Amino acid sequence: KRRAMKKTSPSVFITLVGAGPGDPDLLTLKAVKALQQASVILVDDLVHPDVLQHAPAQARIVHVGKRGGCQSTPQAFIEKLMVQEALAGETVVRLKGGDPLLFGRAGEEIAYLQSQGVGIKVINGVTAGLAAINSLGISLTHRQFAHGAVMVTGHSPSSYSNTPAVNWELLGHTAHTCRLTLVIYMGVSSLEHIQQGLMQGLPAHTPVAVVQHASLPQQREALTTLGDLGSTMAREGLQSPSIIVVGDVVQGARAW
Repeated sequence: KRRAMKKTSPSVFITLVGAGPGDPDLLTLKAVKALQQASVILVDDLVHPDVLQHAPAQARIVHVGKRGGCQSTPQAFIEKLMVQEALAGETVVRLKGGDPLLFGRAGEEIAYLQSQGVGIKVINGVTAGLAAINSLGISLTHRQFAHGAVMVTGHSPSSYSNTPAVNWELLGHTAHTCRLTLVIYMGVSSLEHIQQGLMQGLPAHTPVAVVQHASLPQQREALTTLGDLGSTMAREGLQSPSIIVVGDVVQGARAW
């Protein structure tokens, strides 16, 4: 006979807050309320500084890095610091760019907090992939062009991870066969490898959009094809952080 799982409510907890893609106006009301109650905030690099205007004047702000391709605060240090501050009675907010559960280290942080008996609350944020697509007037799942979408990281697996590398050739075949839009995060450093792999399954004329600094005033974008992706990004000087959108839905941006 199956029993319903009991949900425990630890007296000590930490709130993981998504700060959104960059534009501070995209912060949710729930995120604002969490920041207003915080006494310690651990902030990632890509969080817009204006987001912190919602924190109390007396709150302690700890910048903990986490920017792709740059020197970052060790993950183990961040996790131990969160627990240390929470157990000391602080109201701790872990402020992460985009959505905390998408391509960040939230999974590792949640597992560690659970192992230490610390509760977790998660407040979602707007992810950069959706912000990039919105800025181009593209419907991610336009029913004329796509049956669905895949959000995928362009980062190679870490040395300590057992996760296999993305099979870009297979993903390209799947996207072509199933009419899927690909939204690629953190793909700039592996661009040549990604492009070559996808072209084994997708036509070279497949539309592609690249959006750097999605939602911010300095946003830049380029529309191209899969075959010309590398040369277009080099010519336009597009760098990280950029979102790469691959699929026929990008055609909508051409007429927008």
